Amino acid sequence: MTAASRQFCAIESAEIGDPLVGTAAHATRNLLVSWPRAKWLRNLRQASDMPEEVLNLLSAIADGGRRVNLIHRREQPSHHHRLVLMPEGRTYDVKRKELAELLHAFIHGKPLERWQTGSVNGSLILCCTHGKKDKCCAKFGYRSYKALASAAREHSYPFDVWESSHLGGCRLAASVMVFPALRKYGRLTDDDVPRMLQAEAEDRPYLPCYRGDSTLTPPEQCAQVAALMWLEKRGMCGGVTVKGEARWLDAHRQSVPVRWQTAQREGWLEVTCRAYELIRHDTCADYEQDGAQPSQVWHAMHIIEQAPTDDPRLT
Repeated sequence: MTAASRQFCAIESAEIGDPLVGTAAHATRNLLVSWPRAKWLRNLRQASDMPEEVLNLLSAIADGGRRVNLIHRREQPSHHHRLVLMPEGRTYDVKRKELAELLHAFIHGKPLERWQTGSVNGSLILCCTHGKKDKCCAKFGYRSYKALASAAREHSYPFDVWESSHLGGCRLAASVMVFPALRKYGRLTDDDVPRMLQAEAEDRPYLPCYRGDSTLTPPEQCAQVAALMWLEKRGMCGGVTVKGEARWLDAHRQSVPVRWQTAQREGWLEVTCRAYELIRHDTCADYEQDGAQPSQVWHAMHIIEQAPTDDPRLT
């Protein structure tokens, strides 16, 4: 066993202070296809027993701008596939022999009603367990998936929990994605799971593992989280919204306007975020291939509070 094979990028990432926040990039348009995890290949949408026609159709869908991920759970029949469209929230069940027909119909905008089984109720939670992509996702991801699925059942949360192929950010395993909110998490442990699920049940992010809102840019994600922490520190329960355009202060800093709101008060914050360079391994494969490389990360430096308002319309 080589020294590189004993290293885990997720452990190193945490040790060097690689930030979670600002790493939540993810497509807003998604197609999820159930397929037995044992058959997954390194590519996030390919399996060893996929018919060539299905491989080509999934590639065409991805080329058209919709991210395709494979999902799995043990109770799903191996040759009967669940498909989920996001953000539409529609679900389909199809036998493998009819899968190519469904994908053809989807690409050409034809009716899919014969396969549609309903829609996503509550949240759909994906946990990356894609060990063939990165060993950290197997080591940390599967344990977190089991904890998520068990806790969701135990507490009767309205969550549909699945294993998933690559979600991005292998070094941040265990990686979790929540639809339709498009909230992304990293370094989720068994201890975090109950609090994370409770937060999601209340439609709010769980800050200790929160990577950000995937609809925002990295500096906007940093500003959003900094504002949420600002509220929490003051004992205020509310939400924040990144509003308006960020301003570049210089080549490395952006000023991001954020609106905060509680039940009775609201106000504005100006959050200054700074980009800096971090030398890191993005995946475990980097130890034997490219080695550590420079990457841009963002950090919220300081917050300027504008005067809050007491608005009778909010009471």
